[in-house]
Formats: sequence, C-alpha cells, structure tokens
Amino acid sequence: MQSYDAIIIGTGQAGPSLAKRLAGAGQRVAIIERKAFGGTCINTGCTPTKTLVASAYAAHMARRAADFGVVVSGGVAVDMRRVKQRKDAIVASWSAATEASLRATENCRVCRGHARFVAPRQIEVGGERFAAERVFINVGGRAAVPAIPGIDGVPYLTNTTALGLEAVPEHLVILGGSYIGLEFAQIFRRFGANVTVLETAPRLIAREDAEISEAIRAFLESEGVRIVCGVHVSGVATSQRGVVVSGTDAGSPVSIEGSHLLLAAGRRPNTDDLGLDRAGVAIDARGYITVDEQLRTNVPGIWALGDCNGRGAFTHTSYNDFEIVAANLLDGEARTVHDRIAAYALYTDPPLGRAGMTETEARRSGRKVLVASMTMADVARAIEKGETAGLMKLVVDADTRKILGAAILGTGGDEVIHCILDLMYAGAPHTVLQRAMHIHPTVAEMLPSLAAELVPAV
Repeated sequence: MQSYDAIIIGTGQAGPSLAKRLAGAGQRVAIIERKAFGGTCINTGCTPTKTLVASAYAAHMARRAADFGVVVSGGVAVDMRRVKQRKDAIVASWSAATEASLRATENCRVCRGHARFVAPRQIEVGGERFAAERVFINVGGRAAVPAIPGIDGVPYLTNTTALGLEAVPEHLVILGGSYIGLEFAQIFRRFGANVTVLETAPRLIAREDAEISEAIRAFLESEGVRIVCGVHVSGVATSQRGVVVSGTDAGSPVSIEGSHLLLAAGRRPNTDDLGLDRAGVAIDARGYITVDEQLRTNVPGIWALGDCNGRGAFTHTSYNDFEIVAANLLDGEARTVHDRIAAYALYTDPPLGRAGMTETEARRSGRKVLVASMTMADVARAIEKGETAGLMKLVVDADTRKILGAAILGTGGDEVIHCILDLMYAGAPHTVLQRAMHIHPTVAEMLPSLAAELVPAV
C-alpha cells in the first residue's frame, strides 16, 4: 500500500490544476489517467469540435466569397482527411502538453491505468494499491446511448467516434436537437453532407426561450439542414444505404434513411466501473455522484469534480469545481457551487452566448421581469461582416434592476456575453450597462442601447 496526501482520478479540466495546487502546497499527490490526458474537453469535446467548427466556417465563407466581392475559381472542396489531420494535431499537442506538465510537477506522481476503489480512500491501479486522506474523482462522462429498439444492431456514431470520420457522410441523421447535435449538424452540412436532425421536443434546445430556438432553426434550415421536431423514434435498422430511423410525427409515420447515424441525445457519467460501492460513495438514479455545495460526497475525504457530479456539464464548470475545492482546502475561503452563475455557449455559426436565466425561467420564479431584444440585423458590425442572423435579449428584475440573464445569438455572441456575465457577478444594476460607453463598431456597443429598451414582460 502506497500512501499519499491526495489521489486524483482523471486528468480532465479540474484534475491537473488541483494536482498542481496541492503539490505546490507540499502535499504528495498521485494523479491517475486510464486513457488520454486532458479528459473530454481536449480529446473528444471542446478542442476537436471547435477545430472542426473552424474548418466548416472556412468552407462556408469560401462559398460566400462572391458576397464580399472576392472571386474563388474552381469551386470549394473539403478534404476531410486534412480536416481530421489538423484536428488530430491540435488535440495531440494539448494532450501531450497536459501530460508533460503533470510529469514535471514536483511532489506529483503520474500513474497510467484504470483506477477502482477497494475501500474508502483506497484505490487499486494495475495491481498497485494507493491510499490517501483525500480522494478527488474527476472521471468525466460520455455519450448516452438511448434505449431505442434495434440500436444494438446498427452502426452508429457518438460525439467521440464522429471525430474519426475521414470522409464526409452522404446523409447524416442526428438524434438530438440540442448543443452537441446542432454543432455537428452545421459542421457536416458545411462539409457537404445532407443532414437531418430529429428532436423529440416540440422545438430545438427547449431550455432556451422560443425566439432563440426559432432563430437557430431558421439559420440552420437556410443552410439546408432538415429539422424535424416533435418526432418519437420507435426503432432503427440497417438498410442498403446505411441506417433507417422509424418513428411518428404528430401521429403520422416517419421513416428517414441515411448513410450514418449520430447519437446526440444526452450524456452519462463515467462512474459505473469505479467500484464506488466499495467506497460507499452515493450516486443518483442516473449514475452521477451526489455532492454537496462544496463538492464533497457522502464519504468523508472524497470529493467529485467535473461532469461526473451532475453539477455542471462544461469545461468551465469543471474548472470552477477545482477553484471551489482549492479555495476551501488551501485558501481558507468558503466557496460553493451556489456562488456561480449558469453560463454556456452553443458553437453554431452564429454562436449563442447564454448567461443566467431565460425569460421563461425568470417569470416562473415569480419575479416582475423587464425584457429587451434586438435583432442582429440592426447591429452595424454584423451588417459589415455580412453575418446578420440572430438576436440579443436581456432579462432584468423589475424591482432590483439587477440583470437576471441574457442571450446573445449572433456574431461574436460567445465573447460579448461576458460583458453581461461580469456585471451579474458584480451585482450591478442594468443602469451600469446602459450608461457605459462601448467601442464602435462592435457588437458589444449595442448592449447599452439594449438595456435602454427594457419593458415589462407580457
């Protein structure tokens, strides 16, 4: 039995940063990785998908060159192998850098292998046993495979395996009309594939307000993505072309045949093979590790960070988990998950930047709500760039004048949203935004005008 002050299972966003903080404080740390260093974000999530988004955007803009007075002769072709090579090179670089940085960290031992609990705060890896007063679980998640009749008998893609494609699908059918599904839909449509998105809810990204969902649907359909909402999938089967999806739409039979099937209908945590029962660590019905506001499990000395704790599904929430734990253990602070404001982005083109509540959520909370919206077609910078799809929306508490939430769906929306997010963390009233002088010509310069147009929600 080898003893350490801390054991960290997984090298996703929270793990390496926590290992370095603990090791820097003089603690002996063992960090364990069974596969690729860097976790979901670097290997199968943010890094590779946003690299593909960039390639797809380049293809899209090349096709639009004439709109800007630029002549491109010979047409536009996508070399999927070169696209994949570029993506693989970027991923490999980040993953290698993560591993090298950990191996260079004093007081930190890097172990390769599959970690499993044998008892509370005791881990076995490749025949070796480790013990520590503190164990941090950071094992991430993976694509969920829905229980659809016939799914085990057909070839299908997930967000992970879709990254390995070296040829553009003839017709990609995507089950799931939320963030992952829509990003892949636009990527492969711009690469030249026919794309059909099937969503069980009445509209795309049902969490968002209706006008946001409809605006996203509009620009995707304008690019040729076929979207079918309200469809109930009853089965899948192989066909001569690849795969056929059967179901009903408003009670009428639906049958869609494609060359490839991509499952984008949710995620599940990587907790089913950790031996959590031997440690007595509680999980919920979906397999997520149950944690309190400081990310502690029910077992003293064991924490869960990142996607596996069900308290956030993003790289930034995982990193914030690290900051919360480090502040509580090393900095004498009392930080909790409750302190953070929900924020995320959808990396379609244009992107959606979201902070805080939607209008629907704010009104359900019982507050008196002020709202304002503005189309991107009214934003000079968007017009100049020839990218006018989308809108901006602001939601404010009518009594306190504090910002409750915002959505920026438009060019630069994933960056502009932080203007609002920072004000929300500062607890500033919307008048601070309204009176600010922003730089022209930018998208952000319209935020003061947006704040000046608030009216009661009806």
